[in-house]
Amino acid sequence: MRRIIVIGIGAGDPEQVTVQAVRALNRVDVFFVLDKGDVKRELVDLRQEILDRYVEGREYRVAVGRDPDRDRASGAYAEAVADWRRRRADVCAGLIAEHLADGETGAFLVWGDPALYDSTLAILDDLRERGALDAEVEVVPGISSVSALAARHGTVLNRVGRPVQITTGRRLAERWPDDADDVVVMLDARDAFAGLGGDVEIFWGAYLGMPDEILISGRLPDVAAQIAEARAEARRRKGWIMDTYLLRRSAPAAD
Repeated sequence: MRRIIVIGIGAGDPEQVTVQAVRALNRVDVFFVLDKGDVKRELVDLRQEILDRYVEGREYRVAVGRDPDRDRASGAYAEAVADWRRRRADVCAGLIAEHLADGETGAFLVWGDPALYDSTLAILDDLRERGALDAEVEVVPGISSVSALAARHGTVLNRVGRPVQITTGRRLAERWPDDADDVVVMLDARDAFAGLGGDVEIFWGAYLGMPDEILISGRLPDVAAQIAEARAEARRRKGWIMDTYLLRRSAPAAD
């Protein structure tokens, strides 16, 4: 029986790789990598650094496929994501069929935690439903960018007895989530925080755990422009950005 392990490798710092993940890395025969091109070559290199650091005395192979582009300009967001995931699944199916032999173990290395805003598990479920995946799947959790953000700012995600909600920049631009005074925002491509009013604090971080990590915090009216400028400059310099932020209403709403 073939096996596939989906391994969370943390937000960007190789030292965030857990002991469980290291043990899993040392059981793998072939690592599957979806290459996003030269712009994000740094992410592929960081995965290789993790393998060089933690895989000991074991030969392994790396199978690389081209990650398909997603139509980010489409007004039909859900349909565009579904199409991208289908094409991504096709690439993964080809890699598995070509490179994973009977009795071998393959692995996908996932930034952060595989259970939080990552498509790998959904893609494997899709392949299984199609009848295109004949392998056992194991998941190794990782330190998410949400946990790394809170740690780097030395804060907590929720206050006593209050909920915290994790959402996307697209959803935040529509409205503040109901019944939540502490909101973590991921996948924000449009500076959704800039349109918020009220007495709100922000704890923002980009490239968390990486050498060029950026951290900014403060009252949103005071630092929103600084964050927007930092995001734009970093994107120009690197060609990509991965950031996460926590928004906190200063006075929690009464129950």
